[in-house]
Amino acid sequence: MRRVLTVDLDTGWKLHPQVALRPEPFGALLYHFGTRKLSFLKNRTIVEIVRALPDHPDARTAIRAAGIDEAQVDTYARALATLADSKMIVPGASAA
Repeated sequence: MRRVLTVDLDTGWKLHPQVALRPEPFGALLYHFGTRKLSFLKNRTIVEIVRALPDHPDARTAIRAAGIDEAQVDTYARALATLADSKMIVPGASAA
């Protein structure tokens, strides 16, 4: 059975303090120095959203600021849920 990941879009998020984001031509690499996990972000829009998370009061606002229409929000929410599940992003203080 496939596990369904969710993320609270009404919560503020940020990169885990032990995660480095390195821009690449295809998008970006995320490396967690604590878990030694490596994630590839192959979509520049999700890279933009992840970078902007600390600048917004919640993930939903960060997604909207990236120009994502309502029909695509679930796609980006699933991507953020995967990053949260792997501890690449963690709940953080909102920018508000």
